[in-house]
This record gives sequence, C-alpha cells and structure tokens, in this order.
Amino acid sequence: MGAQMKIETIDLGFMGTEEIIASFLLVGEGSAAIVETGPTTCMENLMRGLEGHGVAPEDVAQVLLTHVHLDHAGASGNLVEVLPNATFYVHEVGRPHVVDPSKLVKSATRIYGERMEELWGEIRPVPEDRLVSLSGGEEIEVAGGLLTAHYTPGHAYHHLAFHEPDSGALFAGDVAGIRLPGQSYVRPPTPPPEVDIEAWRRSIGEIRELAPTSICPTHFGRFEDVERHLSELEQRLEHWLLFVEERMDEGASRDEISFELENMGDEELLREGASPGDTDRYSLSGNYEMLVAGIMRYVQRQQEKK
Repeated sequence: MGAQMKIETIDLGFMGTEEIIASFLLVGEGSAAIVETGPTTCMENLMRGLEGHGVAPEDVAQVLLTHVHLDHAGASGNLVEVLPNATFYVHEVGRPHVVDPSKLVKSATRIYGERMEELWGEIRPVPEDRLVSLSGGEEIEVAGGLLTAHYTPGHAYHHLAFHEPDSGALFAGDVAGIRLPGQSYVRPPTPPPEVDIEAWRRSIGEIRELAPTSICPTHFGRFEDVERHLSELEQRLEHWLLFVEERMDEGASRDEISFELENMGDEELLREGASPGDTDRYSLSGNYEMLVAGIMRYVQRQQEKK
C-alpha cells in the first residue's frame, strides 16, 4: 500500500541558514502531506519546496504538527488559505494554542522580545473546522500510506512523533533531539516551560520499542544510526540535568551555568568532529541560555514536589 510513498526533506532556510529547520514532504497516489510547517518567515521556502517536488498547494491533504512551538508550527494559520484542502493535525493539548495563538505568542515574546517578527513572522489562528485533535495511537491515511501518531512528551507536554511503518521512518519533531547533517552530536532541546526529563526518558523508551529504521528530527534531516543516536541523547540529557542541578545547589546563576554548559557542549561537539561554524548552527537550533532555563525550571518543579 504505502510502498509508493516518497519522503522528501524540504530545507526551510531559517534565518538564511541551510539545514536548521526541515519540513518533511510525503508524496504518493496523487496526494501529499507535510510534517511541520516551520515559522511564517520560512513560508516562501516551503512553497518553493513543494513546487520543486511537483506538488501543487491543493494536493496537500494533511499537515501534521509534532507540537505547536513556533519553529515547528508557526506558519499554520497562514497556510490555511494557501493549502485550501489541507486538514491540520495536532495533539489535543496543543490544539487550543493553534485555534487562539495569543498565549503562545505572549509566552514566546517573553523569551524572544523584539526578535519575534524577525524570527517567526506573523502568527495567525487555524479555524476549528480545519483541525483534527490527536492524543496518540491514531492511524492517519496520508499519500497512499499510513502514519501512526505516538504521544512523546518530554520536550513539550503536547508532543507527537509520527511513524511511517513501511519505510520505518519516524518524524520525531524535537523529542529525538537536535542533530545537524554530517554530524554525530545530538543536542537535547530543553527550552522552558514544559521540559520533563522523566517523561522524556519514557518517550525515548517508546521510540526504542517502535524500532524505527530512521529518525527524522525537524532540526535536521534523516539518520539511520537510531540506537546510537537515542543513547547519546539519553546520556546527554542525564549529564546536563546532573550538571545544572549541581551548579544550582552551589548557588550559580543562570548566566554562569549557561556559560559553563556552552563551553562543555561546544567542546564535545568539536571533539565529535564538528567545525567552529557548526557550533553557531547548533545554537540557532537551540541556544544554551534557553536550554539551561528549561532544565532549571524542571529542577525547581521537582524540588517543589519533595
């Protein structure tokens, strides 16, 4: 059935930089679907990518969002008219933020301030009648094949990964980390406010049980050394958590911890064969100040529970 489905990676050219944010295009049997819209600032590149693969806007029947963060789903509301036949799929917890993005925009503005427009562009709502809510476990017919939605919290409470059983590809959003093409280094994206490392461990376990043959993180591409990739992500999550926790206990500030983690992380990245320019590209996918803020918030929540 889905053997005819083709999977293409569209480079959204985020901030004029290659291979930072991907949208995955699934094509087969006269129909197409995309996983991730990227932000509105990349919409022209998305449309150019569709055209480059011979897909007309009206052929896109499904838009699947792994979660509602602006780098993954920010263009959704603007795509409603451009992709007239597309139904948008999102986790039920993320759905209200797609219908009314005001809270999402407010929360992102706290982090990005004046850079909101430059990074993400305009954020518009998606009408209720164009949306389908998922909770995980659903099978969705796309492009002549099937995708299964899997609930994979950790990076965000409302995170989904989509598995295409025929090819074995898993569209992993952010739950499988950040890894740029040609690199082996996997960086955990841990921004506030929803990082839950305990849930993330379970999600990694679920991905292992699925046994995908390839992992497609939105940042960026497709990788086939699945077990090594997941093990590195898991180890780094634990390492970062312990490091941040220890430094918090010692009274270090967020800025101090970010600076130290950046030195440690970049050193590891270079040791794994990356070039100094690659460290900047990883930071464009997830910078240390934000990643440390997310882990600190998780640690504080854990301490409050005790």
